[in-house]
Amino acid sequence: MNYVRFKKDGLLSYGIIEDQMIQLIEGDLFSSFHITQQYVHLSQVHLAVPTTPTKIVCVGMNYHDHAQELGVPVPTEPLLFQKPLSSLIAHEQQIIYPSLSKQVDYEAELAIVIRKEAKHITAKDAPSYILGYTCANDVTARDLQSMSAQWTICKGFDTFCPIGPVIRDDIDPHNLKIQSILNGEVKQDSHTSSLIFDCFFLVSYISNIMTLFPGDVILTGTSGGIGPMNRGDTIEIVIEGVGTLVNDVV
Repeated sequence: MNYVRFKKDGLLSYGIIEDQMIQLIEGDLFSSFHITQQYVHLSQVHLAVPTTPTKIVCVGMNYHDHAQELGVPVPTEPLLFQKPLSSLIAHEQQIIYPSLSKQVDYEAELAIVIRKEAKHITAKDAPSYILGYTCANDVTARDLQSMSAQWTICKGFDTFCPIGPVIRDDIDPHNLKIQSILNGEVKQDSHTSSLIFDCFFLVSYISNIMTLFPGDVILTGTSGGIGPMNRGDTIEIVIEGVGTLVNDVV
């Protein structure tokens, strides 16, 4: 199913979207809920960030070709960092180009959304802790990345983590085509089978470092082909079977 979180008449709700119709959900998507017989049309709502995480954990250099294009060694363990919650924006919200940067890049990524509390779990058990998957753009101020060994500055600006528009729960995350499309031109064109560390391993690995809570988000890394965006551009993150995340840069 495709889960969405949306605002209508000032209220935030969850639903299941098919075509242009959203079927409302009552209850907690991350514990107990039921699907109602109430429907709203997509045109009547504003889509919101599809989850409310306590943290956004990101994985760097998780595709061989991305490490190669940046001229860094392929990691032997996942390279982890975090983005602040203030970086989250939804489908069709605007990425704000910060005045401190002169090069802001797109990075197409598959994101994992955690379903229930996960601590010290195995990769074999990881699927039962995952609610589903969504599209993400790990927006990066590339010219600021070399300022520090930590990536908080270059990755942490407000609006630098678009995710959405849906959470898809019935796909194989290891077999998905993933693209970034800038102003209609394909820039990244890869496949999640090329991940160095796969989704289930990552959930297990991270859970042995920090407790993952319902709604938490893991960005699994980007492939080769990263490049700059400019004010006025439109960036799309397209993941097979998941959907298309669209944001303008201002």
